[in-house]
Amino acid sequence: MKNAVLIGLGMVADTHLAAFRDAETVDLSGIMGRDPEKARAYGRHAADLLGRAVKTYQNADEIAADPGVDFVVIATPPDARRDLIAPLVRAGKPILMEKPVERTLEAAQDIVTLCADHAVPLGIVFQHRARAASQALKQALDQGKLGDITNAEIRVPWWRDQGYFDTPGRGTYARDGGGVMISQAIHTLDLSLWLLGPFSTVCAHMHRTALHRLEAENWAGALFETVAGCVGTLTATTSAFPGTAETISLHGTKASAHLESGVLTISYLDGQTETHGASATTGGGADPMAFTHAWHQSVIEDFAQAITDQRDPMATGKQALMAHAVIDAMERSGTSRVWEKVAQV
Repeated sequence: MKNAVLIGLGMVADTHLAAFRDAETVDLSGIMGRDPEKARAYGRHAADLLGRAVKTYQNADEIAADPGVDFVVIATPPDARRDLIAPLVRAGKPILMEKPVERTLEAAQDIVTLCADHAVPLGIVFQHRARAASQALKQALDQGKLGDITNAEIRVPWWRDQGYFDTPGRGTYARDGGGVMISQAIHTLDLSLWLLGPFSTVCAHMHRTALHRLEAENWAGALFETVAGCVGTLTATTSAFPGTAETISLHGTKASAHLESGVLTISYLDGQTETHGASATTGGGADPMAFTHAWHQSVIEDFAQAITDQRDPMATGKQALMAHAVIDAMERSGTSRVWEKVAQV
């Protein structure tokens, strides 16, 4: 049994708490938040739910110095993460981090390098990889069942009301690093990159619609080409009321695949079809937390086992850089209005 500490007690904290409650190989032994009084209150809430004591830490140095802590989950906004994790990395504490790694590609690369230089495992919570349908599609692609993938469509037609963006810092470059691409669509983008491999070029438009007041984009669209030669379209928004499930459609020389709401449908050119998974919500509507904690539980348990096995976790920090590189290229293209190369990270 491994002991973990959760840093960051915002919107996603309850999802992590439920995941720890149901996990069989990991205990939540402590928490830390920015506001000491709120942290103590959350610690009592966590203890009531888990049925055991949960320590409230005052700072990262205290966590780093505790030999009983096996790894740390970071669930804070992405601003100033390097300063937060630096003492943990120096102490050799493995880190499982909520997306995004940081606000910019350069800052994300700095964190990944910091962990690599100290041989500290860094995992990212890209829980869409944990879904049965996603894994079935990955396996089908690896086995060549779809043939060569020629074209793809990626859609994230989500909705958030204005109250969501009225939270201080949300949708700003200073705290979040951007809008819909880095805060919401990054999950579907990561899943697409996991399936298709790295993108080589993009031509994008980043836009703020009249439906929200925020600094960054709430609509993004791009044409893209992958290193393997697949071409495709990507659209993502939080302005599509009432919000529906994100989708990934891949078209190959042997079959097409459609991933939506946790269900995978493979349609072969010879007329046969396959379905995998079960329907589930993913937080695409007004309630961003309307999804099961089971996927977070899978990510947490996998990370704990990866530490034991000395292998890579489900999603590594280095792999997460591919999504950051695409977003960086989209932002550059949105300004230049021309095709931009995606950094190969």
